[in-house]
Amino acid sequence: MSALRGSDWLTPAALVALSVVPVVAGVFRLVQLGAGVEITNDNARFFAAPIPVVIHIVSSVIFCLLGAFQFSGTLRRLRSGWHRKAGRVLVPSGIASALSGLWMTQFYPTSEFDGGGFLYAIRLLAGSSMAVFLVLSIIAVHRRDVPSHQAWMMRSYALGLAAGTQVFTHLPWFMFPSIHGELARTLSMAAGWAINLVVAEWFISRRLQPAQTVIAAGRDAHA
Repeated sequence: MSALRGSDWLTPAALVALSVVPVVAGVFRLVQLGAGVEITNDNARFFAAPIPVVIHIVSSVIFCLLGAFQFSGTLRRLRSGWHRKAGRVLVPSGIASALSGLWMTQFYPTSEFDGGGFLYAIRLLAGSSMAVFLVLSIIAVHRRDVPSHQAWMMRSYALGLAAGTQVFTHLPWFMFPSIHGELARTLSMAAGWAINLVVAEWFISRRLQPAQTVIAAGRDAHA
């Protein structure tokens, strides 16, 4: 890791930092489940069916932290096979995170802070999109379409990392209790997914689309 250039570790470091709060919150939830703390209205659903939330937390932690280092080009060059080996862990972890999140959305009883029908629909859309993007990334890499593979992985990672961004989009919620309600909760959650997807699309347009153009031109030349 010491051989990484300064400019090359900034993105992984920023992504790891963005993951810290949800990772700590997830670990705390696991500790609660293991220690058998007092059951309240807020955590009763997790104690009633702990396996989905355990799968979701563990897979999400792996996906977010390990995925951050996939953005280091130098690491991939220094560690032969790193990217492929890490990808074999990342994709199943991401799919497990997305599917367990969908299960919890569908079957866990809602709490007073879960919002209403709009947030329910957005959660289903985000989880389903994350799983679909990962499947599309697998299809692309089997076709040796590396730029498309990278683009779909970035989109899925953006959705998976939204819990970190939602810490910031919830700041008005924490600062102004008077706004608490279904609309504010829905907007705070949706903003996290939306911001991450916008950033991912910007990154893809700046870094990957030129490569896709070169590949397409090469295919046309050999047609």
